[in-house]
Amino acid sequence: MITRRAFVGSLTGSLLAAPLAAEAQQAAKIARIGLLLASFPNPPEAFVQGLHDLGYIKGQNLVIEHRSAEGKLERLPDLALELVALKVDVLVTASGTPGALAAKQATSTIPIIITGVPDPVGSGLVSSLARPGGNVTGLSSRVDPMADLLGKRLELLKQAAPEISRIAVLRHPGQYSEQGEKEIQQQVDVWAKRLGVRLYFVDGRGPADFDGAFSEMARARADALMVFGSTTFYNERRRLVGLAAKNRLPDAYPWKEGVESGGLLSYGPSITDWYRRAATYVDKILKGARPADLPVEQPTKFELVINLKTAKALGLTIPPSLLARADEVIQ
Repeated sequence: MITRRAFVGSLTGSLLAAPLAAEAQQAAKIARIGLLLASFPNPPEAFVQGLHDLGYIKGQNLVIEHRSAEGKLERLPDLALELVALKVDVLVTASGTPGALAAKQATSTIPIIITGVPDPVGSGLVSSLARPGGNVTGLSSRVDPMADLLGKRLELLKQAAPEISRIAVLRHPGQYSEQGEKEIQQQVDVWAKRLGVRLYFVDGRGPADFDGAFSEMARARADALMVFGSTTFYNERRRLVGLAAKNRLPDAYPWKEGVESGGLLSYGPSITDWYRRAATYVDKILKGARPADLPVEQPTKFELVINLKTAKALGLTIPPSLLARADEVIQ
């Protein structure tokens, strides 16, 4: 039998406990995000802003634990293990294929969101783009057909520098499967013939190869340069731009940061857009979605950026029609 006094006491205790329970529940809702960076010293602003727009505020309900390899990609596996040891809720990689592979090797249970990986299937990160099937999903830099994106960049370079006829293509072996690389090369060659230029594919795995690669370009009498996407090339973009300038080669890149560093032009997916989209994946996973069920997105937004200062240094006059199409022009 429950007495009135016991009932009132029980009710009072429940009312007192309610705020404490709510406070504990609120504390449990703090999202802990691990961020693995290849070169950025801090989390990309677009990623943090994307989370903010979705209601995640640093210092309130969001903690971002980040680790940067500072351009030394061999450090990525150890840094991934550090983030896993912190028991983050989600692990986000802003370090291309090397960082994505390091993260997957470090954990098979924590959800992983990748950004800017050119071939997630060929790299063994996911079973398919539509149904990843494991603990990895996110955003790929792959465009189907990939050769069309590369061909478009080639076409823009030819429009910016009409006199060029022998273009060196710097690529990082291993970004795609062996068969994928062969197919892309064949398809880009079709674009080259259509544009009336010849391509010379030159391999470079890291900074130690760059001097030799540019010497090879000189022997081939290349008069322009197109750089394929690679985490290593992105990290070393200033050196690549410097070598291109030294050899007076009009150069084209997949990311606008190459143009901000002094390259002639870039055309490719928006990296800022990648990081904003990565924030939406974080939100979905924190709300209960499984990475296995979230399709890997491919780029939908592309940017053309042109550096007029570099054009002037190379003695080029960029056609007004090309400038009108640019998303950004650096004076």
